[in-house]
Amino acid sequence: MPEFLDLHGRTNKVVRAAADAALRRHGLHLGQDHLLAVLWERDGSTPGEVAAALNVTTPTVVKMATRMATAGLLTRRRDDRDSRLVRLWLTEAGHALREPIEAERRLLEEKITADLTETERRHLMSALAKIHRSANDLLEGAPTDTAG
Repeated sequence: MPEFLDLHGRTNKVVRAAADAALRRHGLHLGQDHLLAVLWERDGSTPGEVAAALNVTTPTVVKMATRMATAGLLTRRRDDRDSRLVRLWLTEAGHALREPIEAERRLLEEKITADLTETERRHLMSALAKIHRSANDLLEGAPTDTAG
């Protein structure tokens, strides 16, 4: 297995596990913090708008929103002007999670990168941004059938 892909895969797995554990302390599942972050900035977004912001599918957002509505973090309401649209609105509980979740994410990032110098952190972020762009470009330009 190529060295980069192996190390990235293993690193991603443990970072996701650490993030999941941190979020569960606040009653959230992995990914729900990203949905909350979109609504903290643009409360009342549609599931499609949230999906576009997170680069996921609308059904993924709908499923996540259903769980979060059950947990009392958001509500769904029809759009006032276009009843075909549903908008996601944070509850007080959803708004109240902003500070603790942002603090938890900062703390996790600090702990994970604690052994890096500031210069190494900047280089890592720059390199990851370039890798993300390259991988995204591969996906966008990928043929629909990669078999044989």
